[in-house]
Amino acid sequence: MAHDKQNRDAILKRLSRLNGQVQGVSRMVEDRRYCVDILNQTAAIRSALRGVERLLIEDHARSCMEDAIQSGDQDRQRVMFREVVELMEKVRD
Repeated sequence: MAHDKQNRDAILKRLSRLNGQVQGVSRMVEDRRYCVDILNQTAAIRSALRGVERLLIEDHARSCMEDAIQSGDQDRQRVMFREVVELMEKVRD
């Protein structure tokens, strides 16, 4: 997939931040920090990950799906549609 440069940069920035958050939670567990504080951080990680997922789905819709629509290939369009439906179900859980 050819990511939009703006989205790619945003995705990489968010993933870098997520990496730091996960490492921070590991340190919190090692330091035996208060469970509620750790859970608050894991909730923040889940929220940030959902943001990454939204950007990736947006990229997919703007590039892959748009290409399939413009191609006129109905089989390819159906495949792309099914993929997006499956992705939406996965990220919803």
